[in-house]
Amino acid sequence: MARLKGKVAVITGAASGFGEGMAKRFAEEGAMVVVADLNAKGAERVAGEIGEAAIAVQTDVSQRSEFDELVGMAMGNFGRIDVMVNNAGYTHRNGDMLGVEEEVFDLITAVNMKAIYHAARTVVPIMEAQGGGSIITTASTAGLRPRPGLTWYNASKGWAITATKSMAVELAPKNIRVNCLCPVAGETGMLAQFMGEDTPELRAKFRASIPLGRLSTPLDIANAALWLASDEAAFITGVALEVDGGRCI
Repeated sequence: MARLKGKVAVITGAASGFGEGMAKRFAEEGAMVVVADLNAKGAERVAGEIGEAAIAVQTDVSQRSEFDELVGMAMGNFGRIDVMVNNAGYTHRNGDMLGVEEEVFDLITAVNMKAIYHAARTVVPIMEAQGGGSIITTASTAGLRPRPGLTWYNASKGWAITATKSMAVELAPKNIRVNCLCPVAGETGMLAQFMGEDTPELRAKFRASIPLGRLSTPLDIANAALWLASDEAAFITGVALEVDGGRCI
């Protein structure tokens, strides 16, 4: 139970859902965790439940200045950053792509795409100076096998997958591994947005598209992220790991 012993992980969107699952699972395996989220109370709750191995930082990942502050807090408290998890995400409601307002589109691109750029600009120099590190992004099966009704969200996750692969090639000489997770829809706060509305009928329809017959859980995603962050995956980079119960087959 110490696969991340001595490592420091920064996780965005960690106040709930997949990010909360990662924060708690990483801490169980010995990591010190920076719980970053726009939801300050949620981040404080998660950090408090983890204990002394975690701190909470309120962060708007769309803003470079706030990323600088986040990284400063991580370095000030723990002195290093070994794992950067770009987990924060945003979506529009399932529906006609022409009905998505420009301000919603801009927020999707800022959170799902530009935040990866902000993270790289702030964290890569630190990891390089330390001799290496691991960057993990929560992408989506939507970037690999898009569903109708989520066009702009799908496109942002396709971008994240391509960015992951390109970053992996460029950063390999620095011993920085870059991978992403592609979860199928799960029990998170965005599920109703993905489906358009949350009804038993729509849940059944979504489950029917997954060969293993259920939605993903935060623990499913956390265990996959844990492996990618650990030394067990030391030779793994540029991978878009499907955590989807067979959805993309």
